[in-house]
Amino acid sequence: MDRKRVGIVGAGVSGLAACKHALDKGFSPVVFEADDTIGGVWAHTLQSTRLQAPTTSFRFSDLAWPASVTATYPGHHEVMEYLRSYACEFDLLKCIKFSSQVLGVEYFGATEEEIMEWKHWSGDDGKAFRAGKDGGWSLKVKDLKIGAVEVFQVDFLILCIGRHSGTPNIPEFPVNKGPEFFKGKILHSMDYSYMDNAAEFVKGKSVTIIGSGKSAFDIAAEVAKVNGAAQPCTMIYRTKHWRVDKFSMWGVNLNYFYLNRISQLFVHKPGEGFLHYMLASALSPLRWAITKVIETYLKQRIPLQKHGMVPDYSFSFAMSSCLIAMLPKGFYDRVDDGSIILKNSKRFSFCSDGINLEDGEESIKSDIIILATGFRGDQKLRDIFTANWCRNIVAGSSDTSVPLYRECIHPRIPQLAIVGYSESLTDIYVSERVANWVIHFLAGGFQMPSVRRMEESVAEWTKYKNLYNGKYFRRSCISTVNIWFNDLLCQDIGCNPRRKKGFLAEWFQPYGPADYAGLC
Repeated sequence: MDRKRVGIVGAGVSGLAACKHALDKGFSPVVFEADDTIGGVWAHTLQSTRLQAPTTSFRFSDLAWPASVTATYPGHHEVMEYLRSYACEFDLLKCIKFSSQVLGVEYFGATEEEIMEWKHWSGDDGKAFRAGKDGGWSLKVKDLKIGAVEVFQVDFLILCIGRHSGTPNIPEFPVNKGPEFFKGKILHSMDYSYMDNAAEFVKGKSVTIIGSGKSAFDIAAEVAKVNGAAQPCTMIYRTKHWRVDKFSMWGVNLNYFYLNRISQLFVHKPGEGFLHYMLASALSPLRWAITKVIETYLKQRIPLQKHGMVPDYSFSFAMSSCLIAMLPKGFYDRVDDGSIILKNSKRFSFCSDGINLEDGEESIKSDIIILATGFRGDQKLRDIFTANWCRNIVAGSSDTSVPLYRECIHPRIPQLAIVGYSESLTDIYVSERVANWVIHFLAGGFQMPSVRRMEESVAEWTKYKNLYNGKYFRRSCISTVNIWFNDLLCQDIGCNPRRKKGFLAEWFQPYGPADYAGLC
């Protein structure tokens, strides 16, 4: 069989998985990585960063963590060592071009008008490659070591560029109230995470952090550790989120409530039949009751009420929207001793010596302001395309989720997959399953349905995300229907989706990456 040229952009978790599975099927992929190492976001992160899920959940299906790692939630150094061991175990480094920045990609072989007329993906009965026809992707790649620019052509392109790096989300401010008026230092959390001397940078300084996501909590904890109560760190947040110190309740892993097959019956699912619909409706009171028990436990264990940090949404919504994160160790102890000051404000603006909180007409003097305001993953995805027609459709519109069939294939963009864009409680879990599915497709294991059917499926998943992700639907979180999603992938490639041994294990044990080891 003629093995086509497969290009992969990014050597993070998703890119490594795509490369490994491509090699398994006899392809010789080329991976373009702008950094000089693998790991993606794990290669440049905060010193205090650790796993947000146990090692049993954050792992590749075919490589367990080494016995030497005993921590349930290892730090980022251990995570990087694990990723390196994966790359070495499956000889992936030979495929990676480091310091190779992809400046842009463009499809060749058909015009926009022709593509929009196709009734089948790639215009050839839904196959990965257009039989007997020219067609593929041209990649403009810059060698960051010598500055030379080279053009590569591939028959199929897999984008593994992630959504939590690269393009910072900088809030917009009214005229005369933006960061240009601040006389101190202002930076994004991405810049802070790249620093080799972050502790020295913040030592003895008045630091204000904007945001309430995982990075905001982690940076606040790091600054508080350096400066203590003598120079407290202020964290300004708009939205309160569920933060946990461990992923269990009375010794029972929360996966038993949300990530086993029985839990899938409690929620409505994309494309579900009448029986599943009725079951989900009938069981919704039980799901509500379980959520209330968990919330009560967390509020008793963590001083959320004391510090006014109880979220305005339910814990089950946090699970279905991928809004759960681990608290830095001793975070609320730092709040209690005055090392961290929490300020809730819906609006703020900059002044010459700090931040004005417009809600309470309060000013916070600062030497350094760190914007832990996330990333513009949609824009990062659009920017890699040269052609406007791709830029205009790849990420959808602002009021819909990203239109990807099986969370990776755009119905109107041929010979391309996007792996690692959708989220779950551990992104490695969904990314590897999607990568495996894509490579089975490239190897001829199945064909895509018609473009119309793909778009209908996208609409069904959009409806689910609107229902269970609310205003966070653009995150494309599928955590609480991950098993349902994996079942669809298994059915497509012709594998048995029931991965457990025995009835009780199948329905009540949590599913995880190891259950899909050796899949087809």
